[in-house]
Amino acid sequence: MEWTEEKIHDLVSGQRAFFRSGQTLDTAWRIEQLRKLRSAVETHEKELLKALHEDLGRTDTEAYFCDVGDVILEINEMMHGLKKWARPELHFSGFTCFPSLITRVYKMPYGVSLIISPFNFPFLLSLGVLAASIAGGNTAVIKASSKSGACTAVLQKLISETFPEEYIAVVDGGHDVADLCLSERFDKIFYTGSPKVGAHVMEMASRHLTPVALELGGETGNWCVIRKDADLKDAARKIAFFKLCNSGQICININQVAVAEEVAEAFLKELKAAFVRQIGEHALENEEYPRLINRAAYDKCAREAETYRDRICFGGHGNPEMLQYEPTIIYPVRKDEPIVMHELFSPLLPVVPFRDAEIDDLMDTIAQREHGLALYLFTRDIAWANRTMASQQYGGGCINEVCLHLMVKGVPFNGTGHSGMGAYHGEWGFREFTHPSTVLRGSRYFNLPLREHPYLGKKNSWKMKLLRVFEK
Repeated sequence: MEWTEEKIHDLVSGQRAFFRSGQTLDTAWRIEQLRKLRSAVETHEKELLKALHEDLGRTDTEAYFCDVGDVILEINEMMHGLKKWARPELHFSGFTCFPSLITRVYKMPYGVSLIISPFNFPFLLSLGVLAASIAGGNTAVIKASSKSGACTAVLQKLISETFPEEYIAVVDGGHDVADLCLSERFDKIFYTGSPKVGAHVMEMASRHLTPVALELGGETGNWCVIRKDADLKDAARKIAFFKLCNSGQICININQVAVAEEVAEAFLKELKAAFVRQIGEHALENEEYPRLINRAAYDKCAREAETYRDRICFGGHGNPEMLQYEPTIIYPVRKDEPIVMHELFSPLLPVVPFRDAEIDDLMDTIAQREHGLALYLFTRDIAWANRTMASQQYGGGCINEVCLHLMVKGVPFNGTGHSGMGAYHGEWGFREFTHPSTVLRGSRYFNLPLREHPYLGKKNSWKMKLLRVFEK
């Protein structure tokens, strides 16, 4: 379908009318919609996996682990916790409000939501977010990525077969269609992508004062810091896995590794060995190795690698026809070079040596740059790692591990500053797609004139005295 301004307006108007019918307010009804969504994902699993292979070259195992399976986990968590999360909170109103003793906080849906999803995890970052929108009692328009065409087509089929358009719909197309969507008045917008486009989304949303949640990669990328006391083999194994995953096209992936120069050579040896163990000496000949999303992404990766050709110590070759570029280690790189000043979103891995005794200077440099979506530390000094994680600013992260914080139930996933705003997953996603409305229940009896005029005069002095007692 060719989406026009009129068609998108009609779609949003239809969803607004459906929301106003009140059907989405019922918690049991929402749980049933989540059950339908889970069933649809399970029914279309083979199509989803096939589309991920067609668009990104992923094997079924990687596709299920990183995309499809995570969607099912997210839906299950929503179904399990929704009744508790949606229950109104009961509060004592306080003596200042006497005789009105009871206040409730209702978790109200925003209304019509817009979910703008990216190409790199086309199901997790559309259907996973959709689960939160459904749990919150909203309707949803999903603007899917035009870059992952096969996945978008399957997504449209899955949604249209499962839900009526006035409840949930998928819109395809490029940036022009996304702008048509953003020109409409939505009640909540959730965008995943780059900081540059995130700023544009916020600007468009501000015209209607629409609340926005952003999941961004971070302007200067995510750091991984390896101290001299780290288990180098363990760190290399995990970093290699993560950099191979989706060919580096992951918002929480490691953008650059900072390694203590005292162990830099030993770490590089372990990292090269880990890459070879997991993908072979020739990644481009391995059918399991994913590819970059399109020729523009490949060319950008290849150009950047060529700039640092003299410092490539592993990898450095690509296949433009297959859109694949080898996992590539670039060493040594200074912490102020261009390649570590922006998000790479590719299999390139700059390695920055530092003196372990100067770790505070390195962390200060990281802190002065735009906040990353993730931070990873490898060290045996857990006390230092805990202090660092409690003092830096970043979205989330791991100590002696990579990426798995994304999969923990009951905790938020979010960014800060240039890596995003808001949070979701589980109850945090429910909160993101609901507004807490406070309602006090008044009383017709025993109302004291405490708050009423007159305030002055000797016979009214008791009011101030009582307020000083109550308002403490």
